[in-house]
This record gives sequence, C-alpha cells and structure tokens, in this order.
Amino acid sequence: MTFIEPGSEQDDDRGRTQPPPVEPGASEDAGAAGGASDTDPHTGRGVPLDGASPNGAAPGGEPPGDGGEGARQRFTLHKPDGEPVRTGRNLPVAIASGVALGALVLLSIYPFSAGFVAITSAATLICLRELNRGLGARGGRLALWPLALGGVAMQVCAYFGGAQWLVGAAALTAIAALSWRLRDGADGYVRDAGANLLVLVYVPFLLGTWQLLIATPGDGQERLIAFIIVTISSDIGGYFAGILMGRHKMAPVISPNKTWEGFAGSVLACMLAGALTVSLMLDGAVWAGAVLGVAVVVAATVGDLIESLVKRDLGVKDMGRFMPGHGGLLDRVDSLLIAGPVAWVVLTLLVP
Repeated sequence: MTFIEPGSEQDDDRGRTQPPPVEPGASEDAGAAGGASDTDPHTGRGVPLDGASPNGAAPGGEPPGDGGEGARQRFTLHKPDGEPVRTGRNLPVAIASGVALGALVLLSIYPFSAGFVAITSAATLICLRELNRGLGARGGRLALWPLALGGVAMQVCAYFGGAQWLVGAAALTAIAALSWRLRDGADGYVRDAGANLLVLVYVPFLLGTWQLLIATPGDGQERLIAFIIVTISSDIGGYFAGILMGRHKMAPVISPNKTWEGFAGSVLACMLAGALTVSLMLDGAVWAGAVLGVAVVVAATVGDLIESLVKRDLGVKDMGRFMPGHGGLLDRVDSLLIAGPVAWVVLTLLVP
C-alpha cells in the first residue's frame, strides 16, 4: 500500500536519505551541474535519481529536450500544481504486471476453484525463496524443505479440509522445521528456530486463509474476489489521496512517506468497495461491507508496515525481482497476507 506525501519518492525501505529541497530558481542550475543524484549503497558512488544520466541526460542517453518526438521520457504522474510525482517505479510496467497477475488468479478460480490451490502453492514457494535469500544474507538458516513441503500441504489441507486441517498441517510443519534444524547444533538454534516459525506463519499459514475463503460453500469464489478488490482499493485510495493531500507522516521511523491523509483515502476507498462488493456479489448488508472495508484497510496497512520492517532489518529495498515494476512477489502480497485472515473472520461472522 502506498500513502505518498506530495513531492516525495515512494517509500524506500533501505532508509535512503532524501536529497535536500532545491531553492526556487535553482532547478536549472542543478540540471546543469548534473541533475539530482543519490549514493549507491553498494559502491558509495553518486548515482542519478529517476533514471537521469550523470550528465543530466534523459533516460536512454538522450539530452533533455522539449518533449518532441525524439525524446524518450518515463511516464510520470503530476500533482494538481503540475509538479511531477516521483513514485520510484515504472508505473505502466507496474500496472501491466498487476493486471497480468490478476488475470492469472481469475483463470485459476473459474470454472474450478480447486485450481487456486496451485496459485497459493506457487506463491508459497516463491515467497519462501525470497525470504530464504534475505535471511541467508544475515546468517539465518531456514529449514527450506520442511517449510516448502509443509507449506504446499497447508494449502491443500485448507481447501479440502477447512480451518482444522490447516491448523493441523501448520503444527506438523512447525515440528518438522524445528526438528530439521537439530542437526546443525546449538549455535544459532534460537535465532533460526524463530525465523522458521515466523516464515511458517507469515507465508503458508496466512496464504492458507485465502483457501478458507474460496472453499466457502456456495459463494467462495465471490468471497475471494471481494477480499482482493477491497484490499486493492486500499492501495489505490491511499496512493491518490497521498498524492493530492498527503502532509502528516504516519510512521516516519518505519515508512517515512506514508501519511495519515493517504490512510484516510484508503479507508474511504475500502468502505466503498466493501459496501458494493458485499451487497452486489454476496447479497450481504451494506453495513457489513463497510465493516469489512475498515477491517481490511487496518490489516493491510499493518501488513505493509510489517514487510517494511522485515526489509529494513534484512537491509534490502525489494524482496526480489519476480514482478516487473513491483519487486518481489512478497512486495506485492504483503498487504493481502495480513488482510486475508481478517477478511475471512469478518465475512464468516457477518455474511453467513
């Protein structure tokens, strides 16, 4: 989820220091001096921001021009005053990647909902790989085989057996992961055991709650779609509210560019999306959809902040490069992971 303060870059989870503001009238001088730059954390050398070359040229090596046919410029959103919004990502590519992923999910849901087991199983394996690489760089060791096999089994158990089977599979996977680590001795055992249990709950268990949604008799497919629509609405509402009105920081230590105005935009968007999807798709009460929207936006915001802290602790900007414009798969589903069990509880209680 993205609550952007106007004029700021999108949240950089490495905690990169933003360049100082440019005094009025100094923008041309800055361009002549080589454009805005930052420091590469790996090489210590200055690198340009927003795709500019060191000599002030536009992306692709061409000099800055007047936007003619020969100019190749990156797609940029603009604020009401005309100032460009720097999002830190290639927006068209990010949108195309998100649409492709959504289409894949829809194809796995219809006509046979059991096909969604393959999607969450693949997501489990990809996210495990991303976390294993990040933890490995910090000296952590995951019991990868028990987590992988148990994680896939948890998806199957959740769909065909329900919540009880999911909990049972999670418990057995935890025992297997803790036992797998015994062979490496006592050195770092508590650290690795904690990492294994964190990954077990964070990825396959929370993904398993998506299977609980889709396995609901009668309207499970619609429940899953409603959950996804409401969660994505949080992202969209927060993004545009942050661009237009973002001023007050929400969590400056964790995620510096998220604002309370963006959060308010997420709440409104989620309540509207929840009311519409629950009433039109699930034949539920409008107020139940609004409650779903509020619950999901809080959970999604917490999920985004949790992953931000994970990445800061691991010292990475993105968890991987699985999706162009989005980073790793975990970067894309961080909000959905935490919102999944919340949506399942709310819909189970309020929309029987």
